[in-house]
Amino acid sequence: MKHFILAFFLSSVLMSCKNQQAETASSSYKTMTVSKSDRLLKSDYAATVTGRQHVEIRPQVSGTITRICINEGAPVRKGQVLFVIDQVPYKAALQTARANVKTAKAKLATARLTARSKEELHKENVVSDYDLQTARNAQAEAEAALAQAEAEEVNARNNLSYTEVKSPVDGVASMIPYKVGALVNSSISEPLVTVSDDSSVYAYFSLAENQVLDLLQQYGSLQKAIEDMPEVELEMSNGKIFAHKGRIDAISGTIDNGTGSVSLRAEFTNPEGLLRNGSSVKVLLPSMRKQCIVIPQTATYEIQNKTFVYKIVDGYTKSQSIEVFKLNNGTEYIVESGLKAGDTIVAEGAGLVKEGIKIDHTQK
Repeated sequence: MKHFILAFFLSSVLMSCKNQQAETASSSYKTMTVSKSDRLLKSDYAATVTGRQHVEIRPQVSGTITRICINEGAPVRKGQVLFVIDQVPYKAALQTARANVKTAKAKLATARLTARSKEELHKENVVSDYDLQTARNAQAEAEAALAQAEAEEVNARNNLSYTEVKSPVDGVASMIPYKVGALVNSSISEPLVTVSDDSSVYAYFSLAENQVLDLLQQYGSLQKAIEDMPEVELEMSNGKIFAHKGRIDAISGTIDNGTGSVSLRAEFTNPEGLLRNGSSVKVLLPSMRKQCIVIPQTATYEIQNKTFVYKIVDGYTKSQSIEVFKLNNGTEYIVESGLKAGDTIVAEGAGLVKEGIKIDHTQK
């Protein structure tokens, strides 16, 4: 009798422990009821930054550099003198041109006097028609010589002004590959300096042809897409998001034959100057998915590159294969197929769950 009572007691204790373990197991998994909602996704595309204006400065006249008026990387203003090229030969050329103008004016004055004199004498039949026409031709030649001399003076004056190389835009100077004394001309392969206006910048990136077709179908036309597309963000090379959002302002009308892609341009304001010409960045392009099924990634597990969840069917777990959208925000998946609104699934720790486990409906 004692043995029977002891066995019954031990059996009760074991059953109690099993019930406690079962209750613990069933309560350790959170579940959720699947529903539909809107989600904004962001896809990233490698991009290259260029300043709004990117101007390579080359001299318009040849000569040696006598003065460099800016520092490398310094801000410059439109019209500011950047370099001075040896002015001595150009000043001499201008003086010569001015002297030639004076000579031409004197010759013209003499030709006019001669022509007027010949006209008076011709009226009195003192000189022939030939002499009169010769005088008039000499006056015309003197007028042409003066016009040529004045044009050469203007050209000489312009060349002298070109010895002061000025910036055509506001911006920031690049590194300067030339030193004082270097001989330069208008055909040099490397510019004296490059000035970039980075107050606003352009980010150039590409989309695949099928993605552009999706945009066209969504918005109706390229122009409509440009007008209605949401603002885009920029991820800088350090992984941080640029503070100012931008807009896509241009989409190429042709497809690159080599890559099969279409080029796009997004414009961003850059008041702090964090973005420089040539920067490598990522454009974050948003896309809205409306009334889609969204589940946490913790509710999924993968086997052989396939994604699964555990549905709760009649209180027990049942493995279910699902198809998810290729883009995600890092914490959630958008389910394309395999689940419907109203389904209940294990919300966390799916990788630890097994098939056929009894689960209490503890909602997440």
